[in-house]
Amino acid sequence: MTRFWPLALLVLAAVPLAARDSLGVFESWAAFRDASPARCYAIAKAEGKSAAPAYATVSLWPGKGVRGAVHLVLSREVPAKGAVRLAVGDKRFTLVTKGRNAWAADARGDAAIVAAMRSAARMSVSGAGFTDRYTLSGAATAIDAATVGCAKR
Repeated sequence: MTRFWPLALLVLAAVPLAARDSLGVFESWAAFRDASPARCYAIAKAEGKSAAPAYATVSLWPGKGVRGAVHLVLSREVPAKGAVRLAVGDKRFTLVTKGRNAWAADARGDAAIVAAMRSAARMSVSGAGFTDRYTLSGAATAIDAATVGCAKR
């Protein structure tokens, strides 16, 4: 467990100051719960060094009826008409982007991405001149911890 503390510190530094409760660190992913507004999420930092830190999150917003929303903060800004592709195992997804942010086009896309994340070992998001890579070790457990964390509210 001690070898995961550096990851936990990086993840803690990446979460907003409003984050109040840590729900756990699960290999390369962590889960948190914010009190106001009520939100739970699983989060991971991209591997390696990049122009700017990149993160992947899967969030639940119980008050808004949102469950399993996938959001990526990219290591580089994407041009207005730039394309970004997410590869999760052998599945491919085209994402909606704005600046350094990327997400699925709709809830159905979110569900497909989360399902793919649960069964794959790695994922990567690529655009013009960059690729952000993630290990999915612990992702399913962190997503489950976030789901349970918001169900207890």
